[in-house]
Amino acid sequence: MFTIEFGRFLDQADSAAQPDQLFDLLAAFALNFDIPWVAYGPLAADRWAFKRVKYDPQVVLNYPDEWQKRCSEMAYDRVGPVVKESRKQRRAFQWSEVYNDVYTTEGERRIFDEAAAFGLRSGITVPLHGPDGSFAITSFAQHSSGQFQNRAISYLQLAALHFHSRVGKFADSNCIDEGAVLSGRERECIAWVARGKSSSDIGTILGISKNTVDFHIKNVMRKLDTASRTVAAITAATLGIIEL
Repeated sequence: MFTIEFGRFLDQADSAAQPDQLFDLLAAFALNFDIPWVAYGPLAADRWAFKRVKYDPQVVLNYPDEWQKRCSEMAYDRVGPVVKESRKQRRAFQWSEVYNDVYTTEGERRIFDEAAAFGLRSGITVPLHGPDGSFAITSFAQHSSGQFQNRAISYLQLAALHFHSRVGKFADSNCIDEGAVLSGRERECIAWVARGKSSSDIGTILGISKNTVDFHIKNVMRKLDTASRTVAAITAATLGIIEL
């Protein structure tokens, strides 16, 4: 069954027209292994900083909103134990391996314990090291605390590699300006900002939480290098990214 589903994922991913659609396909494939949460994003080769890599892949994830907020506040998405281990590994690894490692600190274990309190009790992470020094990771998380079977890890690693490759091709072919490539959801959110809607209003219109709306708008502000959501909306309209 997994072989058939993986083949279907490859076929559909190669036909995906937008990065958001591609992420939805990856998330749907992960559900075959009872994995509801997926996160993907680039990091710099430098130990502490984010970086725009050659093809500027975007951060995309469907983690619980409150856990996203906590990770952002505490910078777990940059310096947490999963990121630290990913810098050393070339293979997919289970979070339990890191948790039980003698070199993992008590503070790092507390981050895993926090994640479990938000429902993310086990996971695997796939490091994605590029030949040009680029670096991204894909993580898969689930409710249960059991171990992942080797077969599941192999399929998820292959799916993450294919997703990463396709994201790079999207960005290479669709770049308007380096750092200014917005996802479909980011364009939706900033377009509603341009129409004068608040984050709460946008969340109601799009069927997502206010925190998720704010997350996407902050991404737009970062990508367009603007200090406010209003200026970001004006810039997006000026560049032709959205229509008013």
